[in-house]
Amino acid sequence: MRILVVGGGGREHAIVEALARSVHNPTLYCTPGNGGTAALAVGVKLDLDDPAYIVDWAENNSIDLVVCGPEGPLVVGLANLLEVAGIPCFGPGAAGAQIEGSKVFAKDLMERHGVPTAKGDAFEGEDAAVVYIEQMGAPIVVKADGLAGGKGVVVAMDVETARTAVHACFAGDFGESGEVVVIEEYLAGPECSLLAFTDGETVLPMVPAQDHKRARDNDEGPNTGGMGVYTPVPVVDDATLAEMVSILERTVAGMRDEGIDYRGVLYGGFILTADGPKVLEYNARFGDPETQVILPLLKTDLVDVLLAVAEKRLSEITLEWSDDAAVSVVLASGGYPADYKTGVPISGVAEAEKVPGVTVYHAGTKLEDDGTLVTDGGRVLNVTALAPTMAEARERAYEAVSCISFAGMQYRTDIGLKALGKA
Repeated sequence: MRILVVGGGGREHAIVEALARSVHNPTLYCTPGNGGTAALAVGVKLDLDDPAYIVDWAENNSIDLVVCGPEGPLVVGLANLLEVAGIPCFGPGAAGAQIEGSKVFAKDLMERHGVPTAKGDAFEGEDAAVVYIEQMGAPIVVKADGLAGGKGVVVAMDVETARTAVHACFAGDFGESGEVVVIEEYLAGPECSLLAFTDGETVLPMVPAQDHKRARDNDEGPNTGGMGVYTPVPVVDDATLAEMVSILERTVAGMRDEGIDYRGVLYGGFILTADGPKVLEYNARFGDPETQVILPLLKTDLVDVLLAVAEKRLSEITLEWSDDAAVSVVLASGGYPADYKTGVPISGVAEAEKVPGVTVYHAGTKLEDDGTLVTDGGRVLNVTALAPTMAEARERAYEAVSCISFAGMQYRTDIGLKALGKA
């Protein structure tokens, strides 16, 4: 079996590593890949903005399954083109990927199908958006409608910050993604991610995870793509989890009723309010960095799961999970999420992986021709530790972090403290 994984971040390294554990012993390819996937998969240089080229390559290289990590290729129809070519794809078609590609689409879908979410409205002009903000007051949430790499959301604690966020969208900071702005009420409560495998009929939830979006300790600083994550999530009790699963099931059923054949991961970003869980956002793919703690705990063969999703027979699968806790700490370039340097030498990864239960997933790295590992992105490495308890997993993760070094390296020191009741 020959599998192509599309993407080059920590999420894709975790996917490749899980596929490499399969009893099917697949031949793995990854585009573009990174310094970590290179040991497990053949790196391929393809243009991720050109889905037709990816499909041509897959056809010419007898690929049996394509697994799409990032949202961009899905939104522009990679899965649709693969279907025409007769190649199974793990990931929804363009119609389903709108659930991440357009916050307006997602809000309208939730309204039509009774999914609990924040109240809000969409605006195509800055003046009307500002008037709405001034009427509603702060705190308030400003979102670019389209894809913005996890950075298009501003939780504004005052009106001036909200105005600035709206201006940034309409000034072109997010390109076409900011041409429409969604403004929502601020909801209070802990946030939690719940991802599920679905073939458009069956929905199988994964383990919940709690991401840390802010750049600095104590949830301070600007939003990022995610600075760390852990599972299990103590604030998610059985009743809350059942309600979250029901919301994902209703979402999939709603899309099915509207003629959308959704196959892949449905990621629900939830906030646990006093009135129960509500959806903050959906993603149409594996989360990053959530995948880096979820897939290491999956005992079921990932190849079997992904093929069952692509072939609409997920009802045949039963997911089995490790009981371990998992903590992942993101090591980022100095300056991230703003400007940062690349090409900075990295040391200590091999030493970090000698810590029991630790895997270092590469996110923004590359191998130079002489074998030197260097930084190649904002989020550079994901140091993930598994252990029987959260306290032990956290201890192992930070022991491994202390082994790694590169100029400007930054990271949060509080990942997992919430789970221990210390933050």
